[in-house]
Amino acid sequence: RGPASARLSPSWLWRCWAGISAWLLGTIASPWLRLARPRPRPRPRLLPGPAGDTGGAAAPAASAASSPLRAPPLLSAAAGPEPPVSASKEPTCGDGRPGAVERRSGAVPGPGPSADGRVSPAGKAQQGLKERYRLGSLLGRGGFGSVLAATRLSDGAPVAIKRVPRNRIHHWGQLPDGTRAPLEIVLLDKVSAGFPGIVQLHEWLELPKNVVMVLERPERSQDLLHFIRAWGFLREEVARHLFRQVLEAVRHCTSCGVLHRDIKPENILVDLATGQAKLIDFGCGTYLQAAAYTSFAGTPSYSPPEWTHLGWYHGEAATVWSLGIVLHQMVCGEHPFRRGWNSTWGRLSLPRRLSPECQDLIRRCLSVLSSERPSVEDLSCDPWMQDIRVP
Repeated sequence: RGPASARLSPSWLWRCWAGISAWLLGTIASPWLRLARPRPRPRPRLLPGPAGDTGGAAAPAASAASSPLRAPPLLSAAAGPEPPVSASKEPTCGDGRPGAVERRSGAVPGPGPSADGRVSPAGKAQQGLKERYRLGSLLGRGGFGSVLAATRLSDGAPVAIKRVPRNRIHHWGQLPDGTRAPLEIVLLDKVSAGFPGIVQLHEWLELPKNVVMVLERPERSQDLLHFIRAWGFLREEVARHLFRQVLEAVRHCTSCGVLHRDIKPENILVDLATGQAKLIDFGCGTYLQAAAYTSFAGTPSYSPPEWTHLGWYHGEAATVWSLGIVLHQMVCGEHPFRRGWNSTWGRLSLPRRLSPECQDLIRRCLSVLSSERPSVEDLSCDPWMQDIRVP
């Protein structure tokens, strides 16, 4: 039998047999697995139109509506493919005369050309938009859709063209003339006419797949977030000048019965030439009500603590909370809750360089209890808001 050290234990023999069996099985099955693996399908190519296509507006409209392989009918060359539909809502102008928006509204149903070969209303709207505006670079893209820079050919005025897919528009309303329109357009019609602190709506078009808005765009402008990042933080005089304008825009919305619900630096546009601030993007807006809201629309990092912990909030108190965050970002250069600070702790560390009046205003706006926050009207009378010195 030999010495004990030369004997092989049963467990070791079993491991050897299992390893050799697995190697043989893998060697035999490998070619069959490669043959059974599904091959990737070739990507479809965008084919040119038929030989009889003379480049008119009817053929592109019809092919885009009937073939899923073609690009979207409007702004596709500049904006690229449609962005994917987000599972959660995170969201994202006229001549000043009331009623100017609805009179120029282009709500047109019906895709593709008509039966007799004439261009459909939607095709004419697309063609007219391209003939009247020269499209530029992509300004932004998100869950709302996409925004393009453009130039109005008639007078060279810079505009922004916002395209929102119809399947992402969940709330509709009525304009004063009875036209059915997305709620964002209805709210803009209520608040933007004749008020310079809110972006103006020049016109809008309802197409088969998208709703297109042509908005005011100052030639030299930047959103407040990038404006703050460029300087690190803003001096109190500069912050006071911009915050007063944002507060006036919010007061105007409140007087019109509109709640923005997504006030943040990204939705505040700063004209670098004049220092004027404009409130933009009413995609999360709704009608103002006295009762508490039980559904939230906007950016979660700007939501008040009562929504996070209780599941409800009042419109004015939530607005003041978001205004306090915006003011903190302006004078401190950062979001107050981005470094692990919990809003329910009731503590807020502020730089000593800030004036006592500025610190007191921020603390009161960011009070954990909504009943202890000032109203929008109280903010206008705050001592820090009185010394207005334009930078």
